Amino acid sequence: MTQKEYSEFNYLGKRPESTVQCETFKSTSSNIPESWDWREHNAVTNVKDQGQCGSCWSFSTTGALEGAYFVAHGDLKSFSEQQLVSCDNRKNGGKDMGCNGGLMDNAFTWIEKNNGLCLESDYPYTSGTTKSAGDCETTCSVVSDSDVTSFVDVKANSDDDMMNALNQQPVSIAIQADQKDFQLYKSGVFSGACGTQLDHGVLVVGYGTEDGGDYYLVKNSWGTTWGYDGYIKLGRGDEYNNGSGQCGMLMQASFPIV
Repeated sequence: MTQKEYSEFNYLGKRPESTVQCETFKSTSSNIPESWDWREHNAVTNVKDQGQCGSCWSFSTTGALEGAYFVAHGDLKSFSEQQLVSCDNRKNGGKDMGCNGGLMDNAFTWIEKNNGLCLESDYPYTSGTTKSAGDCETTCSVVSDSDVTSFVDVKANSDDDMMNALNQQPVSIAIQADQKDFQLYKSGVFSGACGTQLDHGVLVVGYGTEDGGDYYLVKNSWGTTWGYDGYIKLGRGDEYNNGSGQCGMLMQASFPIV
């Protein structure tokens, strides 16, 4: 695909303006592990596939909620992206736009107002094939104690704050994902061309070092055939975009509290 075709295929670049105000996470420790991976602690569900729908924001949101719920209750559950895509939109009083984009902070706010989110098994994802948000169904029951009590933004352009936040739970981020090098990524620490024009929501689940290169471990929502089994290791350090992170990943990061 050309870069334009690739962006259109993955519905990149469609993000509403955020009007949400929340507190900023502050680092609490200078003594953090050299590496961390929430998958090893059973806090991350399998890689999912958003399909032909610009719903990356909902997958990043559920991933962060799944991690937060596990940290709070010791139980990993797979939450419904479809409920967010169908119900958290302007037609139903939300701020996101279904298959036409959204923001994770907006979705956290909707979950807070909805007193939680349903399980994916009770409200399965269909927009990847229908290419539309569909009607909001209200027959499923939200998971007990899955309501978001608050959420915080990680201080922008700070590796220390990001790694501290990741030692608490997985973190939602926005990145630029429309570059050819990103499209063709398969393995290793990604240090290819990638700017800061944020167009895609994903989930950071850890960090580490491989062959001398520091990285963040990022879960995407394009299925397991993309990247390294659905993941990418984004380069970590001040050299990426003048401290804004590889693909701008340190610019807009947040996570919920349940």
